Amino acid sequence: MKILVLNCGSSSVKYKLIDTATDATLAEGGVEKIGLPDGFLKFKKADGSKEITELGHIDHKQAVEAILKNLTDPVNGCIKSYSEIDAVGHRVVHGGEKFASSVLITPEVIQQVKDCYDLAPLHNPANITGIEAITSLMPDVPQVGVFDTAFHQTMPARSFMYALPYKYYTEDGVRRYGFHGTSHRYVSQRAAEFLGLDLQKTKMVTCHIGNGGSITAVDGGKSVDTSMGLTPTEGLMMGTRTGDIDPGAITYLMTKHNMTAAQVQTLINKESGVAGVSGISNDMREIEAAVNAGDERAKLALDMYELRILKYIGAYAAEMGGLDVIVFTGGVGENQTGVRLNVCKPLGFIGVDIDEEVNSRTRGTETLISTPASRVKVVVIPTDEELMIARDTRDIVSKL
Repeated sequence: MKILVLNCGSSSVKYKLIDTATDATLAEGGVEKIGLPDGFLKFKKADGSKEITELGHIDHKQAVEAILKNLTDPVNGCIKSYSEIDAVGHRVVHGGEKFASSVLITPEVIQQVKDCYDLAPLHNPANITGIEAITSLMPDVPQVGVFDTAFHQTMPARSFMYALPYKYYTEDGVRRYGFHGTSHRYVSQRAAEFLGLDLQKTKMVTCHIGNGGSITAVDGGKSVDTSMGLTPTEGLMMGTRTGDIDPGAITYLMTKHNMTAAQVQTLINKESGVAGVSGISNDMREIEAAVNAGDERAKLALDMYELRILKYIGAYAAEMGGLDVIVFTGGVGENQTGVRLNVCKPLGFIGVDIDEEVNSRTRGTETLISTPASRVKVVVIPTDEELMIARDTRDIVSKL
């Protein structure tokens, strides 16, 4: 079954065409700068090289049209017609409490996703535009929604509730939802397969760390706690997000500097984190280079970044009453060897023993980086959210 996976953002549409019979990626790329005069399509060719096609000022529907046209292009395409696409799977950021699993897109589902607009005002409307574009261009193809929040719907109330007056939960839906759920689900399942463990009997902490980052406690294959909250701002220190912060610090700054809610949103989401502390960049490669050059603020930012990861792993090990596996994934988790080493070394007291030589040469490949003596296995598992979306879509559509 050939599944087109779409990830529609506010100004971009990323795509992959996956053959679920072999899990092979047949085509991938994305349209960027939607709504601007210089929109373009960037895609990977059969020989691995990348090509850019200028599109000009386009909307989301035209972006999807450009993707479909490229997939069927006589030179660059890999299919002859749209009819070869059996289904389309969409990444949908926020499903609130409405969706605990992936679902077939129906008018009722579309309305429920729209009901979550207040919870994800930048993402859900864009996700819906992608669904509506496919409906317009390929009205007969089945579509499936795969939600970032769905995996975390197994969290108990003690983990997802905030200590606010209860009415704000019942009336406004204020609670921890968590994100990156598709990634956490994929890497936890894949790590168990890779290590030959029974997922249902395994206590695991999955660390999806990159410019955005979250950590999840996975007990018996289910999410029981996660670091991101009502929004993706909570939890780890990230590239430009604050992560956990005393809310009193926010109200103090609002009062002192007469800041609006919109200004605070910009501050905590786009001006803080590693970039805000270091004053250099949100790219960990640049931060590590600055640290090696002796920059003290870069070192402070890196120390803070690593400590927050360490604290969450320790907390979740305690919460689950033990720990069998730590998984690193995401851009930083898969490639920044120093971050992995510095996070794991203090965890010797719970049985973590990282193989420094293996860790130092592991980038972007499935690898066991702990020693045989380590009571807790530590692995690098590259994430593949698109493959997870394609598999969910196949499973749902095959039952129609």
